[in-house]
Amino acid sequence: MTTPNGFPQHSRVCLTRSVEGGAVQDLQAKKAGKAAKKEAGGDGAPPKISTPISETLKLLPEELKANMKIKSITPRPPRKPRLERAASLDEKSWRKWRRFRTSQESLTDPNETSSSNGSLQEASPSPPGRSRASPCNPCCQQDSLHSSPDALEASPGGKSRGGASDLGKRASEISSAFGGLLRGKGFAGGKPRLSQIMPARPLPPMELNVASHSLRTANRIDADCLDYRHYSQHKFGRVSSSLSDSRLQGNGSLYDNCSTDSMKSTFSVLTPIRAKDVRSRSYLEGSLLASGALMGAEELSRYFPNRNMGIFVATWNMQGQKELPANLDDFLLPTDPDFAQDMYVIGVQEGCPDRREWEIRLQETLGPHYVLLHSAAHGVLYMSVFIRRDLIWFCSEVEYATVTTRIVSQIKTKGALGISFTFFGTSFLFITSHFTSGDSKVNERKLDYNKTIQALTLPKNVPDTNPYRSSASDVTTRFDEVFWFGDFNFRLNKDRETVDSILNQNPDTDVSKLLVYDQLTSEMSRGSIFKGFQEADIHFRPSYKFDIGKDSYDTTSKQRTPSYTDRVVFRSRYKDDIQAVKYSSCPVIKTSDHRPVFALFRVKVRPGRDNIPLAAGLFDRDLYLIGIRRRATRELMKRREQKDQRSSSICSIS
Repeated sequence: MTTPNGFPQHSRVCLTRSVEGGAVQDLQAKKAGKAAKKEAGGDGAPPKISTPISETLKLLPEELKANMKIKSITPRPPRKPRLERAASLDEKSWRKWRRFRTSQESLTDPNETSSSNGSLQEASPSPPGRSRASPCNPCCQQDSLHSSPDALEASPGGKSRGGASDLGKRASEISSAFGGLLRGKGFAGGKPRLSQIMPARPLPPMELNVASHSLRTANRIDADCLDYRHYSQHKFGRVSSSLSDSRLQGNGSLYDNCSTDSMKSTFSVLTPIRAKDVRSRSYLEGSLLASGALMGAEELSRYFPNRNMGIFVATWNMQGQKELPANLDDFLLPTDPDFAQDMYVIGVQEGCPDRREWEIRLQETLGPHYVLLHSAAHGVLYMSVFIRRDLIWFCSEVEYATVTTRIVSQIKTKGALGISFTFFGTSFLFITSHFTSGDSKVNERKLDYNKTIQALTLPKNVPDTNPYRSSASDVTTRFDEVFWFGDFNFRLNKDRETVDSILNQNPDTDVSKLLVYDQLTSEMSRGSIFKGFQEADIHFRPSYKFDIGKDSYDTTSKQRTPSYTDRVVFRSRYKDDIQAVKYSSCPVIKTSDHRPVFALFRVKVRPGRDNIPLAAGLFDRDLYLIGIRRRATRELMKRREQKDQRSSSICSIS
């Protein structure tokens, strides 16, 4: 198909494109000519300019000469394409390096003032679809006009799409000549351009090996430019590493057999492990100070740099109520501490009939960051241990035992439930109890305590961390850290009127006058119960006995005296291992005649050995999925309600 002037249609397109991007085609034609000469056996020298421009015009058809009018025009940059491919990180770093390298070389020669953009176009091909037309000097024009047809054929602009090679060559020659004339005429009166900058020396060959000197220097990966293999062997003992990207530049360790494109993806945040350590590593026998021990000091420092963990311990007598609180956030997640704890242990006395529903509610409240390590029950005594899911690998097998203190009763409402395990090198024992009730039955409660410490058979398979300080007659001496909590049923030795008057005088937190009459405080000071245990200072009102759903104490005919029946006590083998952070109650939960009582502790954890039976990451997966699904559903419903409230309007009729 031809135009009214007699030229083929694609020749006309080539002429139009040469006006906009003639400089790019000239450079491509020049490079293609050099490549063709090199293949022919030449020395790669540039061709000499001997033919004037007028002779080249003779190649143009007569009709083109008659109709062609050369005007002075100002070239415009091409419009940006509508869709551009986003540059990758490797392309961005490559461009920055090229600009920086070219600017350094231009500074060394004061006569060369061309931009680094031009040198980039000359020294290396730009990515496809991103080249821009830029003005060039007369030398470039002559080079483009005198390029050989073979070179034009080799260039991308000289290839024909329809298969007619001669026609494509002719169109390329015409477009190159016409574009050169237009550029020469347009810039004849302007400021002359200097020759483009060429590299002062040939670029070093790039190897696929990342540890090569050329690639290391070109990409500025290491700051000191030392030999990688020598430096790595002295510092790390190997070239490869599993350091993260942020630590790559500082430590200078590289992966030895990967390309630059995939180098960053091969690193992780995990601590590198030597092959010889993996060979000698044993999970059956470990050393306390070994760097490869799973429960050792190195692993412990990664998770707890100060070797202190947070533990939440709570007790609540639910009074057997079927109805559960609508929200447990104020109970499990109090607002006073800024951060959640690492472990949550909740003991329940006279629990609700549906124990599974209670555990699901706990999981729903704590969320996806916690898993149920273990739960156990003894009659209506429940205990649940939740732990952060990334810490479950450092727990031993969980063991539990029970003790019944009231044999006659068909339903086990009184007794004790103990759960024990080892975390790193520290052994824990949690006991929840429900002692005998009654204002005057102090001796019966002490008997319940003595029976519990003698009959609770723990530990079973997990070894004692310090058997030399253990006693066969007291289970609390066989563990490093012991937390005992529950409804101990110790009362205030004072009448109701006196207690009410003291509470009315100090409605907030000053309850020191009440604690003078507390039975448990008196018995612990004598050493007749909870030997070696401590209790944090009490600054909350008595947790028993309330009217259900109200903040008032017992208003029935019995007029029971308010008391601190629900308590949390603790002991440790080592001094100052346990620090009480908070000790309080939760007054907003009013579904029982007892208020929940909780305590927050900071507990010191020690490294251990790998010779203990591990829990192998086991947890209640079904409970986890149900709790998280409920949590997500509740959040979606809340958002839907908020959206409906915003979209609804209220109309008032006057």
